[in-house]
Amino acid sequence: MVSQITKGIKISVLTSFEGTYFKNYKIHFAFAYHVTIENQSKDSVQLTTRHWEIYDALNNIEVVDGEGVIGKKPVIKPGESYTYSSGCLLSSPIGAMKGYFNMVNFTSTRSFRVTIPTFKLSAPFAIN
Repeated sequence: MVSQITKGIKISVLTSFEGTYFKNYKIHFAFAYHVTIENQSKDSVQLTTRHWEIYDALNNIEVVDGEGVIGKKPVIKPGESYTYSSGCLLSSPIGAMKGYFNMVNFTSTRSFRVTIPTFKLSAPFAIN
């Protein structure tokens, strides 16, 4: 698990390899990731948008931007956390992801960016 705190918001990510499958005569490697967003600040915040950079060992980079996470824009009160799970497909058994969440502080009404730390995606058979 990797974790990082930005402006009182702690992001922790746990990953797992889900398997391989063929699609359009090409092998794909499926990974799940579980993100916990913990509000260690004194203000309520809301996650509004996300930005992901997904890398694989074949130098492919996919950028994903969107509203909220899994169709939600959670409000997280001080001392509370929000966890969600998602996944991605890679063309190789090893890769990485990183990104950020844009959030709004309800007290100041200001937007701010929370870093999602870089985390590795690796199939167990690919690790030496």
